Amino acid sequence: MAVKKSILIVGASRGLGFALTEEFLTRDWNVVATSRGSSSGLARLQKQHPESLALSTVEITDIASLRALRERLTDRKFDVMFVTAGICRANELSPLQVEEKDFIDMMVTNALSPMRIIELFQDRVANDGVIAAMSSEIGSITNSTGFWELYSSSKAALNMLMKSFAAHHPNDPHALLLIAPGWVKTEMGTQDAILEISDSIPLVADLVERSAGTRGVRFVDRHGETIPW
Repeated sequence: MAVKKSILIVGASRGLGFALTEEFLTRDWNVVATSRGSSSGLARLQKQHPESLALSTVEITDIASLRALRERLTDRKFDVMFVTAGICRANELSPLQVEEKDFIDMMVTNALSPMRIIELFQDRVANDGVIAAMSSEIGSITNSTGFWELYSSSKAALNMLMKSFAAHHPNDPHALLLIAPGWVKTEMGTQDAILEISDSIPLVADLVERSAGTRGVRFVDRHGETIPW
């Protein structure tokens, strides 16, 4: 019998992270899914997939909590790690209007924390595996139209930190993916978004699966097409 592949999904309690958890479970992967606290949705999934889904809690903005999660997973090795956690606040405000705390919270949650996770857990991912973070097309500085400028700047910061990580680790064997899933109808994406989850997440999972065994950093959309930095 073939050994089931495994994925660590950080930020799985809602939205795209929850949908990604469901998708990989339907593909018969072993999944470790994290959330800040208890999640009724994840608990329901675990009842449906008791042998395939393990749950853990972590506060991604707390470095001690991240280190504790690493300790709990010390004996685990993953084919994929996918960081999906993120927040969007004051998305229609300008720099003059925004509360500093809201902007700082977005930068810490959307950029700094995902990269801390990647640095802490990179050695828990198989050498031919994939390390991915959920980015956004509006994180492209080249293509910026000023839409949701504060949120987009946090995603641009994430992209820059991942690119810097790759530069500092030129021999890293992993596929390092910044994946823009498209504007999807979720609590964060709002109902103004143009895509359903079913239009995005299966393609994102396909992209992750076919990226195994490749290496280097890429900023791509859900189809695998390169997005300008």
